[in-house]
Amino acid sequence: MDKPSVTRFTLLIVAVINSVLNMLGYQTIPEELVNDLIAVGSGVYFLYAGWKNNYLSKKGLKQKEVLKINNLK
Repeated sequence: MDKPSVTRFTLLIVAVINSVLNMLGYQTIPEELVNDLIAVGSGVYFLYAGWKNNYLSKKGLKQKEVLKINNLK
């Protein structure tokens, strides 16, 4: 497994445990903190997705040139 997969799986496990504890009446993580973490995580994810799905880096610009030369884009 790669690091991003392990990270996503770990966060999923923590979220499931937190949800189960909340259903049982235990407030493990304050709701404000959860909302803040979701907002920050979403922002980071959207920036990463935007970076990866566009030709912004030097490597990406070279890939775009190769695609253009081969009439693939």
